[in-house]
Amino acid sequence: MRRAFFILVLIGCAAITSAQHRQVLYDSTFVVMEESGLSHVTNHQRIRANDYTGCRELATLKMDYDPQSAYVEFRSVTIHRKKGGSEALPLKVYDYIAPARLIYWGASQKMVEIGHLDPGDEVEYTTYRKGFTYALLQDGSEDDRYIPPMRGHFYDIVPFWSSVPVDVKYYSVDVLTAKRLRYALYNGGNRTVKTDSVTHGDRTTYSFTARNIIPLKHEPHALADNDMQPKLLLSTAQNWEAKSIWFYGVNEDYGSFITTPEVTAKVRELLQPAQSEQDSISILTHWVADNIRYAGISMGQGEGYTLHNAEMNFTDRCGVCKDKAGMLVTMLRAAGFKAYAAMTMAHERIDRIPADQFNHSVCAVQHRNGQYEMLDPTWVPNVRELWSSAEQQQGYLMGLPEGADLMYTPLSAPENHYVRIRANTSIAKDGTLSGTITVTAEGQSDRAVRSVFNCRTAEWQRNLEMELLRIDPRAEIKEITHTDNDRYLEQPVSITYSFSIPQYATVDNNTLMFIPLSARNFYSRAMSHLSFDTRPERRTQPFSDACSRMVDIEEQITLPDEYEKMEAPDLEGVKDDAASFTYNYLWGGHFCRSPRCGTFINEKNKFIFRETVRLCKRVYDAADWPAFRQAVENQKRLAVTPVVLYK
Repeated sequence: MRRAFFILVLIGCAAITSAQHRQVLYDSTFVVMEESGLSHVTNHQRIRANDYTGCRELATLKMDYDPQSAYVEFRSVTIHRKKGGSEALPLKVYDYIAPARLIYWGASQKMVEIGHLDPGDEVEYTTYRKGFTYALLQDGSEDDRYIPPMRGHFYDIVPFWSSVPVDVKYYSVDVLTAKRLRYALYNGGNRTVKTDSVTHGDRTTYSFTARNIIPLKHEPHALADNDMQPKLLLSTAQNWEAKSIWFYGVNEDYGSFITTPEVTAKVRELLQPAQSEQDSISILTHWVADNIRYAGISMGQGEGYTLHNAEMNFTDRCGVCKDKAGMLVTMLRAAGFKAYAAMTMAHERIDRIPADQFNHSVCAVQHRNGQYEMLDPTWVPNVRELWSSAEQQQGYLMGLPEGADLMYTPLSAPENHYVRIRANTSIAKDGTLSGTITVTAEGQSDRAVRSVFNCRTAEWQRNLEMELLRIDPRAEIKEITHTDNDRYLEQPVSITYSFSIPQYATVDNNTLMFIPLSARNFYSRAMSHLSFDTRPERRTQPFSDACSRMVDIEEQITLPDEYEKMEAPDLEGVKDDAASFTYNYLWGGHFCRSPRCGTFINEKNKFIFRETVRLCKRVYDAADWPAFRQAVENQKRLAVTPVVLYK
């Protein structure tokens, strides 16, 4: 997904996989910007191999680039031996097609073989590049294809963090003073980045230096490095409105959204059953989501920010996010809507400096009341939503003729993504548990539960059975019924099991011991929060889950006899803006002694278990951890702690 849209990146050596294997002694980048926006980037690094693993990882230097829009070269490579002496390597550069998956846009790699190194040896090298990651339509001189998409402007994202220790990192850019470069350091914390600027004639050089960069030890489920660690954003664009107007114009000028007779006829056919404005939007969004398959092949000129035209997309029925978004914009316009392409950044925050913090293309449609609705046909194939709530709390920029500011998608209430489990069971005197259990889900939880069908139809039965057998392999499944997976828009997914489990409960003359089946995390595939390690009491880093979510459980159990006393987990309730947890046990004509219990039950051989977990965000602050942790820990404990009833 991340490569489906234009990203401006610094190109350097291959990623270093472990902080202890290598040490960057210095990393120096110098950028010179021309009036057109074309930038010349020279990078100079010196890296020491600390052990034989580091030697092996340094054996080849790589530079990734797209030949359509970037030129790169190695200019020098020198080895400094720990035993003394230096040797300049003759530059034998290999140029290969880069490995790819799903998106085949012709990216390449230039590589230089270093050869044998010993621990303590150092590799020093310089590189040069001009251009950017993916091309736009350009005419003119050879260098025109290296000019950034927003002609006449410069932008960059410079990470002042590293996966390996860095002694010194230096970055400088020389621009025309009249360009009014804007910059800001984000997530700086205690790290000092020295900033300086010098004006010489009609140009200004800005420089940024950091020392002793130490790799961050990531806590589980932490956010992206760019959301937590220091990064420098630079841009000569003065605001997001300017970027919005440009993005609108570049696609309108190209004719990305001009319909064809075939597209218009398809739209009319699809909208025949539509009863409302929202019906029409939903029908077209899901048709594009389900019928334009995700597969990116190079179309030659026109990759990057330029969205391919409707004739190409409708004929090929495949593409990446921008092709899906462009197809949806065209179909919505053919239906009479005002619709526009938009840009977003999946899984990372977009900050206020209007650098190119985008990796994904989506769609915005304007309703008759003037309100905009965001649509994402890439992320909602076979999903009941129109905008995936896995993208909530995410920045986006619409390409509008009048311009738009950066905006963020709102939180989606946990109730929009419920996992509802209802069980009606009975325990026999020999401990056999029998009855039915049903899981129903909506929103992103619907997507997760429905993933049990993401295989050949012949495998559905086995996959469905495994969801119950994972809880108890002794289960004897009598019948499984479910909603029609092909008609997912008509109703939320619902799956019901009729079963019996021999020796499920422990029964003797005086006691009954069991765990409510519904408490044992049935369909945990829809509960990604259970993958969190809840042992740490504190966190220092923000974290994320797949989506906000509610788990709503109720089980009615018919007991084999009457009981007078209960021992059960006594857990701390949670009530917080980030998360909440409630539960209760009701049985046999008795109030539970815990204040968490509820209403009186007249039938003395009936037992009711209820549990509700609400997780209210996708992206959480570190301060949210105590409430989130307690709610998740409670759910885990109820799944393994038995209830004991005494006569």
